[in-house]
Amino acid sequence: MNDEKTPPEESLWQKTQFANLVRYIPSGVYFARFRVRGKLIRKSLKTNTLTVARLRLGDLEKAERQTAENQSNAKRGKMTFGDALKIYRERVSGDVSLKQRSKAYYAERVTALLKSWPSLERTDVRRLSSSDCLTWAASFGNGASPTAFNNTVKVLRGILAIAMECGARYDNPALSIKRAGVRPKKLQLPEFTKFSEFITAMENAGARFSHSCAYLARFLAYGGFRKSEAANIQWQDCDFVGNKITVFGDPESRTKKGEFRSVPMIPDMVQLLGRLRMERPDAKPTDPVMLVQECQKLMDRAAKIIKIPRITHHDLRHLFATRCIESGVDIPTVSRWLGHKDGGALAMKTYGHLRNEHSQAMAQKVKF
Repeated sequence: MNDEKTPPEESLWQKTQFANLVRYIPSGVYFARFRVRGKLIRKSLKTNTLTVARLRLGDLEKAERQTAENQSNAKRGKMTFGDALKIYRERVSGDVSLKQRSKAYYAERVTALLKSWPSLERTDVRRLSSSDCLTWAASFGNGASPTAFNNTVKVLRGILAIAMECGARYDNPALSIKRAGVRPKKLQLPEFTKFSEFITAMENAGARFSHSCAYLARFLAYGGFRKSEAANIQWQDCDFVGNKITVFGDPESRTKKGEFRSVPMIPDMVQLLGRLRMERPDAKPTDPVMLVQECQKLMDRAAKIIKIPRITHHDLRHLFATRCIESGVDIPTVSRWLGHKDGGALAMKTYGHLRNEHSQAMAQKVKF
């Protein structure tokens, strides 16, 4: 028999010097603990760093108190779509599980929703019907991509779910909207020689930032970075001894010790950064490596000149993954370099056919 006694609940929690902030001793994770209208709320702040916990505590308290106020208004029969939207925005802003770029994307979808449905924000949520939602969806779906459409519908459903949660209505009329079918984009990436021509065409464009834009295109292709990630990479993130680059998803990740990953420098990247260091010997460790954050217009022009399909910033990320796989790097490793957290499932879905083609090509070299 086990004679050890289970410690009392109170002994597992440690008070801090800050009101409404406690620490769960077994895991070291901080929790918010406060009352709103007499109801005790205790939620994990999903961090063991005190400074981060304090920031998240303020956001959570504000969101919970606003939710309680709107629930009270809803019970009195007062809730517009704008009221529910306010709660939605505060929850997204305070959601510690969402990355900054995800929060920004949801904000874009909200903007698209309100622009396409001008009277929605002032409408009483009780007056919204399935017919209203279907009429909006038919109009909005004509000019939106399937992905944009589905995610905007997701936001609409989420806001109306808050209205239900607050007791303003008993159903979600947006559930009547069907998802749009999403066809995977067929990758049309340039071959090695064409990519060299592509970069040369960008450099020779004669624009003020032609060379800087060409450097950005190379940087994205040689590292597989997202456009937003590349904009945030500083010289101090480039380890020329270990030949790797530390990638932060957004500025908050750096200051709040958030998520990051390391991407090894391929030989082309080492050469590119070496050239940039020679051109900018006075660059400070905190200076950005790239002097521009986007180069789509110049890429469009270069693609037309050398007569290849249009290339986007994200296509250069696909180009990096493709070159890695064709060079023999296994998909789980490429997935980690790209920052995927699914063990390679998405990469396999996107690039699996390349591995099959590569395997067939390698098989032809096997002889007895």
